Amino acid sequence: MNNYLKLVFSRKVINLKSVSVLAVVIIASLAFIYRGLFIAATVNGSFISRLSIIRSLEKQSGKAVLDGLITEKLFEGEAQRRGISVSQEEIDAVLKNIEEQVKAQGTTLDQALAMRSMTKEDLITQIISQKKLEKMLADKAQVSEADIDAYIADNKLTPPKGQEADFRKSAGNQLRQQKLATEADALIANLRETASIGRFAGY
Repeated sequence: MNNYLKLVFSRKVINLKSVSVLAVVIIASLAFIYRGLFIAATVNGSFISRLSIIRSLEKQSGKAVLDGLITEKLFEGEAQRRGISVSQEEIDAVLKNIEEQVKAQGTTLDQALAMRSMTKEDLITQIISQKKLEKMLADKAQVSEADIDAYIADNKLTPPKGQEADFRKSAGNQLRQQKLATEADALIANLRETASIGRFAGY
């Protein structure tokens, strides 16, 4: 091997070593920066991986969470099939109403959400689902004055004097929510019976 070849070869070896060292440094840096993606905590130098937490959570509530996600998929598919949507104006109206309610309780919407470990995006998602459900079951969740009379009589309720109208309105809202919940359960049960659902996780 002549001197020229030796020089070229040695340079290649040096370059490869430099690249290898650089790669190790980059990988180590990324592992440190994004360590929270893999490591949840350390105890006296011993790691607790996020994967171990995920496995534990799956054992505890994996089936319930999966069932909830399946229900969401079925519900969203049915809403799409019926052409049901929720406008930004409808979302804003509900948000405004909620903000007024929490303000009357001496707090803010952000504080109320933080107490429930929720974000505003989580709340908006819930609002959209609720509004779609209300539209989907509007004809089955109607409450008549006779229904309110029966509700008050059956529960032996006495409207406060001077607040009869507000009391009946509140009773009507409670009845409507009860009917909505009952019809929603029936709807989901029907969707589950007619859907093709494949389960691959061993919950």
